[in-house]
Amino acid sequence: MSDTSGLITPALVDLHLAPQDKSEALRALAQRLVAEGRVTDLDGFLADVAAREAQAPTGMGDGIGIPHCRSPHVTRPSVAFGRSARGVDFDAPDGRPADLIFMIAAPAGADDAHLRILAALAGRLMDPAFTGALRDAESPGAVAALVNGEEPPAAAAPEPAAVAESPAPATAAPETADADAGLRLVAVTSCPTGIAHTYMAAKALELAAARAGVRIQVETQGSAGTTPLAPEVIAAADAVIFAHDVEVRDRARFAGKPTVDVGVKAAVNRADDLIAQAAGLVTETGSGARAAAAPLAAPNAPSAPSGTTGEHWAQRLRKYLMTGVSYMIPFVAAGGLLIALAFAIGGYRIASAPSVLGHFDWTSSHSWAAMLFQTGKTSFGFLVPVLSGYIAWAIADRAALAAGIAGGAVSVAVGAGFLGGIVSGLAAGFLVLWMIRWNVPRAIRGIMPVVVIPLLSVAAVGFLMFVVVGSPIASAMSGLTDWLNGLSGSNAILLGVLLGAMMAFDMGGPLNKVAYTFAAGALTAAGTTPDAGSLKVMAAVMAAGMTPPLGMALATVVRRRLFTPEERENGKAAWVLGASFITEGAIPFAAADPLRVIPANMVGSMTAGGLVMAFGSTLRAPHGGIWVLPLIGSPFLYLVAVVAGTVVTTGVVVVLKGMRRPAVPAAPDAVRSGAEQELVGA
Repeated sequence: MSDTSGLITPALVDLHLAPQDKSEALRALAQRLVAEGRVTDLDGFLADVAAREAQAPTGMGDGIGIPHCRSPHVTRPSVAFGRSARGVDFDAPDGRPADLIFMIAAPAGADDAHLRILAALAGRLMDPAFTGALRDAESPGAVAALVNGEEPPAAAAPEPAAVAESPAPATAAPETADADAGLRLVAVTSCPTGIAHTYMAAKALELAAARAGVRIQVETQGSAGTTPLAPEVIAAADAVIFAHDVEVRDRARFAGKPTVDVGVKAAVNRADDLIAQAAGLVTETGSGARAAAAPLAAPNAPSAPSGTTGEHWAQRLRKYLMTGVSYMIPFVAAGGLLIALAFAIGGYRIASAPSVLGHFDWTSSHSWAAMLFQTGKTSFGFLVPVLSGYIAWAIADRAALAAGIAGGAVSVAVGAGFLGGIVSGLAAGFLVLWMIRWNVPRAIRGIMPVVVIPLLSVAAVGFLMFVVVGSPIASAMSGLTDWLNGLSGSNAILLGVLLGAMMAFDMGGPLNKVAYTFAAGALTAAGTTPDAGSLKVMAAVMAAGMTPPLGMALATVVRRRLFTPEERENGKAAWVLGASFITEGAIPFAAADPLRVIPANMVGSMTAGGLVMAFGSTLRAPHGGIWVLPLIGSPFLYLVAVVAGTVVTTGVVVVLKGMRRPAVPAAPDAVRSGAEQELVGA
């Protein structure tokens, strides 16, 4: 019996799926999962599916759509299948509507065995015999048997069937008669969810290599576990293909190899081109050569999803910066909250308290406040080195960590702050990326990542920050701090409005993170002045980040009929998310209706940010929402600003949504289905 046995039942198959749009198709398939007990909460599960759809399209081309997610509402790994005569638009790269739709549902806590089942199915979707048999199937039972591996496709070749039976996390290449004498490639595939694209890309590369008579081994860094390629396999490879939307783990293993570096979908859709590209690189450098080549993307490849690996340099730069910010934020949150609590307990003079080493009194609130302040200040001390280190890590993997962290520490020492940390991180990352591509003798290749690269890169970045750019950046940071502390009147309000727009535009994306990082970086230089301008900036950013989910939540209450059942359910969670300063709580609404929701969010956040600056509210804590209200200066006026921004967001989104015409005539809710209650944009 196949490893995919039990993945699907005939009741989970709809051979006559006829939805009006993608949303209706997803709901119809999800309802089958609920009816079979595979999903416990329809609306909650659909919200998780929508969140995954918002990350990147799940149309794979060739008429295949694979909406999928991990969800706590899934009881066991399952697949619901729909076949649509006219097709459903899943934004496939070839523009073809999907006539075969696989809704893949994985439990949030699925173990490796369960995830390997889904990986097996993902690989089989690249087999034309398998998809052809599904298009020809005449009954739900036949489809279930095919997907479960109980009935092989009529025209299935032995090699694809074998992969379906043994979905190992790291897949071996198809062998050819002259494989040992021909081109040898290795590849790594990965995607954010790690359920579908990772394994489809691996299978596509294997099939393309077989067609080209090339030997390839693929390491799948997915949710089903990773079996790293053996060092001897990497050493023997002529070139490497990275098809990834998240960073390749242990990238330094492939130092010195000609490299093709693309997003994961490029491997799914144009694997033959990537194999040919890799072969071309080997020809350019000489067969079996170990000289490095710059990462090369497939020509005319479609851009990768926002925030993932793509061909354009700007996309890569944004990903590097966001990686550093994501690792920095926990230090900001921990340090900032500890400092804020210290000030709440001991007042602003606690900053000048002596060290608690040897001066700690268990019964004194002053000692506890001093301990909190000094611990928080120590945490803040890691902020810039961590930012710099993980920017470098995102560029060149762990070989760049030492130079990045050291460069960030030097940035702190010379007063260059977080701007210096960004510069040192980028410099360290690109320097190490260049160094790991050196064509060095085999005898010293083993010590390159642990001795030679750290030694040279730390020295070079230290020289750069101490001697070349550290002082100018420090002067810029000092000027920025003085400017923030001197803001007043209309200038402060305009800054609050601008930061509010940035916080709401992409709700946790690059612009949002730029605004937050600006505020958090300024917060570290705020000193002990209670009304410092940088504290006002932090307050404005948090207020602006709270209003989008709060506004959407309020809108689902005041005008329920403008929202789908899933959105109304998401609105309940958005109250808590917004109150806790988690702007991402508005993403499901924006994904469903971006042209109306995003402008409404921006107007509301601009209102909140501008009012906070006008009121002069301050905030030393970098996170927390209403839960840090006692630590906010002028808390009542701060709440007025948040409420005003929330009401404006609600008003604008209600007006914009109310301008659309409903898809069906009005009818009592009691006799209308969930799909009929959805409103289609004008």
